[in-house]
Amino acid sequence: MKWCISEEFAPLMLVVSGPEKYKLVATLVQAAEMLTVGWPIDDGEEYLMAIMACRDAIHGEIPAQAARAALIRAADEAGISVITVVH
Repeated sequence: MKWCISEEFAPLMLVVSGPEKYKLVATLVQAAEMLTVGWPIDDGEEYLMAIMACRDAIHGEIPAQAARAALIRAADEAGISVITVVH
């Protein structure tokens, strides 16, 4: 399992409401936690696809970047802004 391999998952920042406005997501486990614990909605096609993509990436069935892309699509669906860093 690839729980915390951050070099495969390019970090991004989600802009959410609440006391911690900016949430750094730098690993697959952080992406999965954000989707399951900190997500503002618990339905939506892109949200469900992102949950499955994180699970599949953690199990090594798809690349981490595919899960990252699914997370970005789910954020767009939920109205969450995404900030990416270019190295």
